[in-house]
Amino acid sequence: MTMLQDKIVIVTGASSGIGRAVAKLFAAEGAKIVANARGKAQLTAVVEAIREDGGEAIAVSGDVTDEATHIRLVEAALKQFGGLDIAVNNAGVVNVMKPVAEITASEWQQSLATNLTSAFLGARHQIPAMLARDGGSLVFTSTFVGTSVGIPGMAAYGAAKAGLMGLVKGITADYGAKGIRANALLPGGVDTPAGGSKEQKEWAAGLHAMKRIAQPEEIAQAALFLSGPMASFVSGAALFADGGNAAVK
Repeated sequence: MTMLQDKIVIVTGASSGIGRAVAKLFAAEGAKIVANARGKAQLTAVVEAIREDGGEAIAVSGDVTDEATHIRLVEAALKQFGGLDIAVNNAGVVNVMKPVAEITASEWQQSLATNLTSAFLGARHQIPAMLARDGGSLVFTSTFVGTSVGIPGMAAYGAAKAGLMGLVKGITADYGAKGIRANALLPGGVDTPAGGSKEQKEWAAGLHAMKRIAQPEEIAQAALFLSGPMASFVSGAALFADGGNAAVK
């Protein structure tokens, strides 16, 4: 038996980076994956790769800022696989990099919509489906930015991602007694397309005690811990998977 045998999992932002690594690892651990991203071609490629490796997965493309996307994701999990056990709400984007006084109200709202409100919308529809199965696990990909450290030009992103901490605590308070767990995963720098140029990644590596950035698969392993039975008594928590970044600030 693998760690997530027959568990039904939604993964947002699954077409690349951390989300792709999560979808592939969870499928390898026996989960049935409902994979989401905006880009159909990349998302389809991830699903096909999972199937080629003997896993089960379907693709549901859509923008996570649109509530209808989350409705379709849950409906797909119920229709195709019969329920929902785990959700990794991973999708997010930096959106804007400006000092605070130069950020427009619309840019601020866009960052909140993509990085925080989308997570609420996901949880809003995922939780009822999990309650129907007497519990489940939600993992939200946050970041060290805005929690352990501020980075110039990243206030909007950091504030939105830090807001996920309030969300996981609220979910835990509301639903912990009903078998729902919610936790935040806080990566450090990760070697993904969204991680910037080679020079930017080298700069980011210097922020970490381990003097390197992570591979997406390393972050996926941390998500697996939070999602699975080894974290059965972990809820409302923040797990730093940041190579010691927070420890040396």
